[in-house]
Amino acid sequence: MQLKYPALFQQQCYINGQWLAGSEEEVITNPSNGEVIGHVPTMGQNEAEQCVDAAHKAFSEWKLTTADHRANVLRKWYELMVEHSDDLATILTLEQGKPFAEAKGEIAYAASFVQWYSEEARRAYGEMIPSHRPNGKIVVTKEPIGVVAAITPWNFPAAMITRKCAPAFAAGCAMVLKPAPETPFTALALAKLAEDAGLPKGLFNVVTGDAIAIGGVFTADKRVRKVSFTGSTNVGKILMNQSASTIKKMALELGGNAPFIVFDDADIDAAVEGAMIAKFRNAGQTCVCANRLFVHDAVYDQFAQKLAQKVKALKVGDGFADNVVIGPLINAGAVAKVQAHVEDAVAKGAEALCGAFAKDGELFVAPFVLTQMSDDMLVAQEETFGPLAPLFRFYDEAEVIERANNTESGLAAYLYTRSLGRAWRVGDALEVGMVGINEGLISTAAAPFGGVKESGLGREGSRHGMEEYLEMKYMFMGGLDQ
Repeated sequence: MQLKYPALFQQQCYINGQWLAGSEEEVITNPSNGEVIGHVPTMGQNEAEQCVDAAHKAFSEWKLTTADHRANVLRKWYELMVEHSDDLATILTLEQGKPFAEAKGEIAYAASFVQWYSEEARRAYGEMIPSHRPNGKIVVTKEPIGVVAAITPWNFPAAMITRKCAPAFAAGCAMVLKPAPETPFTALALAKLAEDAGLPKGLFNVVTGDAIAIGGVFTADKRVRKVSFTGSTNVGKILMNQSASTIKKMALELGGNAPFIVFDDADIDAAVEGAMIAKFRNAGQTCVCANRLFVHDAVYDQFAQKLAQKVKALKVGDGFADNVVIGPLINAGAVAKVQAHVEDAVAKGAEALCGAFAKDGELFVAPFVLTQMSDDMLVAQEETFGPLAPLFRFYDEAEVIERANNTESGLAAYLYTRSLGRAWRVGDALEVGMVGINEGLISTAAAPFGGVKESGLGREGSRHGMEEYLEMKYMFMGGLDQ
């Protein structure tokens, strides 16, 4: 690994401002070739408790700092991320597999959250409410919620961390983080830069190892006032149940089953480009990935042909190879799920316009486009999380809205139409937290990210993401006429 700043590659956990090794280690491999990248400690309950201890102590001091001070520290962290973006992207590609250019894009996206909340730190406004008594004042203040536990996924190992940590630190909170076991090195590199930026010891703690033991401490310890999790719906439900005994605030960004709707009046070329982004970014391993592509009968064949032509041209391979657009999937289980969805669809009458699986043991999947899909196929009901674009035919607006909403998930949706009225009608009718209208890439630090139904609770990004880390306190000041 060639890094300009070798200290970014840490193989120890970061607890209370110290880099600590463990008695046991986990091996981290490169999904492109299976080679060992390095090792991280296998830690558990004791170390998780140390993290909470340190965070609780650091919070008592950090919450008293000025908004300007917190803003300046976050700004320095942002600048260091930009300065070392090549190194961060190198680490990310090695452990996650996405192409280097795409990894650089994620680092920029991750840094944008730190930049945004470095500015938002100064805007945690309270309010004055007209009083019900002439001799009193109603004042509402905002206070940091306290120690926050975050559990982040492997698909965006940098952005999902800063999207949680930056608003937490800006609000005056402390953070304990367990990164995904597949991608710990990106998290540790970010912690190193946070240390360099002047974040005080104990405020940011990163622990790797036993998910059940560490998660158990996060959900049971009363000093942890919020749990923020991005991942599967099933795990989110477990964490929610475990957190009930201490009534924690929850932020859950869970699974999706995003519809991508192409109406007969759409700009087909623009819709194809949007589908390429919404479906195949990160090899289809995104929670807002277009999972069911509904295409109007009048433009179905045209859209399918143009999409397949572009998909066939995508180069699959190692993330550091030239012109590679699709990297490996994260593990063999991810490949198996794509294969199960393809085989189920083909057995029920679907036609594959393109796509192929690599030889046994490899995690590369040449992206699929399937036509003649029906709603009884697995891919209509489950999130594939891989490079598979299934095209479902529809005939009218009411029908496609009903089918699009026929899912327990409600994270994102996309629609393409030239009709302003239809854009508003369908956008309003879709049961999701985010809608891309004539746009396939909707994520930005400036907008609230999150879903409805079983896709989770709360929002990340925007000013609303800051509010998630603040508690309101109402004070009535009476007797002001004395």
